[in-house]
Amino acid sequence: MLVELNAVEQRLKAVLEVHDGATVVDVARRYEVTRQTVHNWLRRHAADGFKGLVDQPSRPLSCPHQMPPEVEALIVEWRRADGGLGPMSIVNRLRDTKVVPLPGRSSVYRCLVRHNLVVPVARKRKRADYIRWERSRAMELWQMDIGVKLADGSEAKIVSGIDDHSRFIVSAHVVERATARPTCDGLVKAMRTYGVPEQILTDNGKVFTGRFGPGTGEVLFDRICRENGIKHLLTAPRSPTTTGKIERWHRTMRERFLTGRVFDTIADAQAQLDAWVKTYNEDRPHQSIGHVPPIRRFELRAITVENPRPKPTVADVDPAASMPAGATRRVSQKGTVSFGAASYVVGQPHVGLDVVLVMDRKLVQIYHDGVLIRTHARKHAPAKQGAALNRQTKPRPAPPAAPQPASATLVSVTRKVDSSGNVCFAGENYYAGAKFKRRQVQVAVIGDTIEISVGKHLIRSHPARHDRTREHGALANPGGRARRTNAA
Repeated sequence: MLVELNAVEQRLKAVLEVHDGATVVDVARRYEVTRQTVHNWLRRHAADGFKGLVDQPSRPLSCPHQMPPEVEALIVEWRRADGGLGPMSIVNRLRDTKVVPLPGRSSVYRCLVRHNLVVPVARKRKRADYIRWERSRAMELWQMDIGVKLADGSEAKIVSGIDDHSRFIVSAHVVERATARPTCDGLVKAMRTYGVPEQILTDNGKVFTGRFGPGTGEVLFDRICRENGIKHLLTAPRSPTTTGKIERWHRTMRERFLTGRVFDTIADAQAQLDAWVKTYNEDRPHQSIGHVPPIRRFELRAITVENPRPKPTVADVDPAASMPAGATRRVSQKGTVSFGAASYVVGQPHVGLDVVLVMDRKLVQIYHDGVLIRTHARKHAPAKQGAALNRQTKPRPAPPAAPQPASATLVSVTRKVDSSGNVCFAGENYYAGAKFKRRQVQVAVIGDTIEISVGKHLIRSHPARHDRTREHGALANPGGRARRTNAA
């Protein structure tokens, strides 16, 4: 008759055989285990008797780096008060409240799972594997789309626009019907408020383009872009991820603003939406741009509106205080910086400026004026990182005083805009705008600023980048060199 023994009984039998004089090697071979396992059974039986042979849990008795109970209670309280807070947002809040030691994102995520405040999802790819595509500066590209319906069930929609670089919401226009005229009104309102972008990216909706429409002419949206020198970009058919930033904005607006709200009228919806967008732009930290409000990136843009307005500011914010510790480098003329014998792209708009490189695991984050502007995968060797961090950029010497022109009466000169929308002054190109191609403009030097105007109408203002020693010759030729074909 066969008798089945459980695991504990077999272990006890092996221990008793060793006590009766059998060798450990023979017992291990007979029970098909290693010698170390038999010795482990003997040690546990001698310490705790029969119960020592029972399987023990692998969980340690204590955890020195366990999250403090008060921090865990604070995380649970924040999550229950605001269900939209993710693990990274909670980590940033804990950093702002000076919690030491600061738990990591995975620790906060496991805390939320333990309290059934988040559904665990298996991550197929690492966060570092995702490549984030964005433009290098503000006002270079806008993404526009027609948003979701209102919460009261009506057919009213929201014409949305977002700046690709800064995530700043430039348009949130509530319309009763998403036809061509209201959509274009939202675009014109945004341009009058913030200026004219270089490019606009939209899908292939009939309000944006006549690409798939019945007619062959251009639609009103295309006409507005053409007359203002804007390059209109279209996504590939059935490719919503191309306009991923504005689609993610729609999700945030739906979850954090529209859910649970009922509006009486279109005007009421617009008023409440404007207040919420102001909070989103100026107060709410954005994870994708280094945990700062979108206005911190958007206010770094160059003011190119025809009627310049004062730049929006965030009260009581010190950029130097929020600048992370790292290595300071100056952007070369190619728009790159060197670190650890490797080159990292920053972008042409930041040429000549000082940036800070911060190492974050296998990523290199580049900051300017306390704002995250670029993120790259690490290309330099880890062995060279220590020496590169110790080497800092020398302070920029004070610029020499600009010589005064001999003739004080010549305050402006006439130049002709070339095919790329630039004018040449003192050997340096200044952008005037694509819509002014082959037109005559006036270039004036006002202190350290170059102002470009058409008649009495100011169209562009740039910081002076040319060699100030060549300014006398440029002002002495009000119409440019005669032998040049693009001279006025």
